[in-house]
Amino acid sequence: MQQPGHKKSISSTLLKLLGSGSGPSGGPGRAVPSAGDGEIVQPAAGEGALENHLGGDEARNYRRYEYEMVAPHVGRSLLEVGSGLGHFSEQFAGRLDYLVVSDNDPYCVEQLRKRYDGNDRVEVIELELPADIKIRRRVDTVVMMNVLEHIKDDVQALKDLAAVTEPGGRIIIWVPGYMQLYGDFDRKVGHVTRYTPQTLGRSVREAGLVPEVLKPINLLGGIAWWLAVRRGGAGYPDPRLVKIYDRTVIPVTRTIERVVRPPFGQTVFCVARVPG
Repeated sequence: MQQPGHKKSISSTLLKLLGSGSGPSGGPGRAVPSAGDGEIVQPAAGEGALENHLGGDEARNYRRYEYEMVAPHVGRSLLEVGSGLGHFSEQFAGRLDYLVVSDNDPYCVEQLRKRYDGNDRVEVIELELPADIKIRRRVDTVVMMNVLEHIKDDVQALKDLAAVTEPGGRIIIWVPGYMQLYGDFDRKVGHVTRYTPQTLGRSVREAGLVPEVLKPINLLGGIAWWLAVRRGGAGYPDPRLVKIYDRTVIPVTRTIERVVRPPFGQTVFCVARVPG
């Protein structure tokens, strides 16, 4: 059995190999990077958005990986924050009594309304957090896939989501991990930060939530990201490389992480419970 101290040393060594953090202290802190003019960039999430390459047709195995991580924690009613064109949440539609899809981009909201036109079990709203969220009724599950990292006041955003979640319900958070991986891509898509389990856990607890699952995932993806973006200088994922990565690395990652908990990863995954 591996000792806790040994796990810590593996994690520390790996993080040192990946380079120093980008916060002023040199650690994986909550520094707020910005674009050249000092403003946080928040591009539209519609057609052509850079982040869509990470979960689009070029990355079917990755989308399955996301689903397998999230699905066990989803109940009968769901609010998805940052739904884009609706590809992720539609995987749950058949098992839900009530689905709310949302986005802050008018193009995406328009497409979501077309997709679910006439479906009384689906509500479409325009939503930019933090905000007072107006939906027909509370949900038992909230899902945020690569959303929280765009929001400066992440604690207030989580409080707003908790207000429309049933007591005992869950908020599922999927965010990019580790400031050591922060690069031009993050700046272009408006990432305020990349999280660690410690920094995400701090925000979750400050919002009054209880983390039930909180861990890094996708170790191989983290290493590949570091090589491509931090060392290779790639400004955004090449869809051709994403397709190769999806066919080769993701299946191996899924197999490894069924038996091993990685000390580091491209992503930090959290399931937070709303007290009650």
